[in-house]
Amino acid sequence: MATKNLQSSDHRDLLDIIDKLRLQGITRWVDLPEIIVCGDQSSGKSSVLEAISGMSFPTKDNLCTRFATELVLRRGDRTSIDVSLIPDPTRPEAEQVRLRSQKFHLEEPLNLGMVVNTAESVMGLDGANKGFSTDILRIELCGPTQPHLTLVDLPGLFRAGNKEQSDQDAELVEELVMGYMKRPRSIIMAVVSAKSDFALQSVTKLARQLDTHGDRTLGLITKPDTLDVGSDSERAYVELAKNNDVRFGLGWHVLKNRDYAMRDASSAERDKAEEEFLSSGVWTELESNQLGAKTLGPRLSNVLIDHIILYLSAIQCDVESGILGCNTILDKLGASRATLSDQRRYLGKVGQDFSMLMQAAVNGEYSYYSFFGDSRSDESYHRRLRAVVQTTLTSFEGQMRKEGKARVIFDEESDDNESDEPERQENLCMISRSDYVEEVKSLMRRNRGRELPGTWNPMIIAELFRDQCQPWKNIVGGCIAGIIRAVHQVINDILEQVSVGKTTERIRRDIINPKMEMLVQNLQEKVTEILNPHYSGHPITYNHYLTTTVQEVQKQRYLKSVEAALRTSDAIRKENRHISKINYSSLARSVAQYTEQDMERVASLQAVDYMEAYYKVALKNVIDNVGALVVEACLIQKLPTLFMADTVYDMQDTDVQGLASEGKEVVEERTRAMQKLERLQTCLRDLKRFDKHGSAHSR
Repeated sequence: MATKNLQSSDHRDLLDIIDKLRLQGITRWVDLPEIIVCGDQSSGKSSVLEAISGMSFPTKDNLCTRFATELVLRRGDRTSIDVSLIPDPTRPEAEQVRLRSQKFHLEEPLNLGMVVNTAESVMGLDGANKGFSTDILRIELCGPTQPHLTLVDLPGLFRAGNKEQSDQDAELVEELVMGYMKRPRSIIMAVVSAKSDFALQSVTKLARQLDTHGDRTLGLITKPDTLDVGSDSERAYVELAKNNDVRFGLGWHVLKNRDYAMRDASSAERDKAEEEFLSSGVWTELESNQLGAKTLGPRLSNVLIDHIILYLSAIQCDVESGILGCNTILDKLGASRATLSDQRRYLGKVGQDFSMLMQAAVNGEYSYYSFFGDSRSDESYHRRLRAVVQTTLTSFEGQMRKEGKARVIFDEESDDNESDEPERQENLCMISRSDYVEEVKSLMRRNRGRELPGTWNPMIIAELFRDQCQPWKNIVGGCIAGIIRAVHQVINDILEQVSVGKTTERIRRDIINPKMEMLVQNLQEKVTEILNPHYSGHPITYNHYLTTTVQEVQKQRYLKSVEAALRTSDAIRKENRHISKINYSSLARSVAQYTEQDMERVASLQAVDYMEAYYKVALKNVIDNVGALVVEACLIQKLPTLFMADTVYDMQDTDVQGLASEGKEVVEERTRAMQKLERLQTCLRDLKRFDKHGSAHSR
């Protein structure tokens, strides 16, 4: 067992540290190991505490404890008792102060009836309007015979109300008890009265429901003397105590309570009567360490110590995590902003941090893990603005090439009977080249000027191109809209990272949004500037790629016609496929017959070639210009300047106050975070001190 490595003083030090954490209210943030005493009403829980501590606890039939009682037992040379109240953290601060002021220090054992009555009065338990409380009565008992142990006694469970406790009270008590039992580091001491069938007692059902494997539950059987000797009920409870029925990882224990006849007996008399009863009859079948109050205290102490040691590292990790969370909140809230200089300093820091994070997002430098996080999550990816922009523009380029043409022109079947028609896709208008050329011939007739046959009016290229690039406007618009949405999301995330409360919304509304509106307006103007020439002007390019592309297309078409001529020429077609002599005149005539005689078709084919070549040149320019001149120059590179520290220094005092003055909720949040941080840091120091102390003892 781990307890063998710790001295008794170390037991006490470790328990004191955990109790100190609990006393400071750390349980609101950190789950602490503890033994909770649970049972149905009148199951004998108070008698169990009395047997362990030797102190007389108030008992009353048919009425359970109205609040949780924390019993802290420590071994010491002298007997002393300290009684205090731990208020529910949700109470108003003034009420918490009032409850904490109720303290008693005694050096003689006492009947706690008077203390409990006082506690009920202070908690406001009048039985009519409020029957139970979530406050805690804390009793610290030190004495030479006490074990090192801390227990939390919870109100007893009951099903139906009466004149002193309502059905609503029953629900409240069950909710309170389940709240303690649900904590994964709580040890459940389930008290079962032998007076009743254990299967009908709520505590066993709840324990098995909330601790499904029974790893952290210890069963305690009370009032075994009420069972008829030799009865089936007695045998059933013996089997239960042997862990043969309801199995609990921590086993079972048997305790004989004071009966009514021994209500005024001393602790020694009570212990003697218990020992005599459990040393005879069927109870002798159990191990000695399962019987009586004398062994229960040390047993519980060892169980608790082992449980604390098991979770000590996890508790420290929880505390450190809580400290990190507090520091994050305080960094976000900044220093107090009571004065104008405080407010200006705070805004300057917000502007500096905003500009830094935005520049990092723009540059694709994602080393600030606290903001950018893990790229595998969608939230973190959306904060990586450069990655989002690059991905969006890459998709834009693909969409422009795939969907940018109003009509896709495909060539008819080639000589090898393989179709060159591209795979038909939804939303794309397909047309064969021959049909398209026929349309162009008709269009050229309507645009004739003084050109010679076989040539064309150059403005026909502009008209064909305008029709072909119609989808560009919508594709560009969709790309820009997506990037603007991504930018707004990053802006919001950064603002929430570097500022807090109403200041975040004020900066967004009064500074960021107006500047963003100007940037977007300039961006839209640049988009119009880039696209308008393609819709209203005439084609302009000085890129040799235009003529190179046209020449290559015409060369390929000519080569195809020559190949077709050669395949069908009489000059080279022989039965035995052996050519002894080529008639070059005949071969020339075969090639010449494939020369296009329709001058309008020649002009139309050439016009289509030039339009398609110009489309490719213009497409590349538009794609690059949207990325470089629109997205990058008009928007992305200007984002870090939306809110900078220099902006704050030029603000009027009234503007600074309007942006950075603190609301009540910010002040309260900072106060809560500072209080929590102070308590957690104290706890961490105590835990680390014990770790060094315990390590020194174990060497």
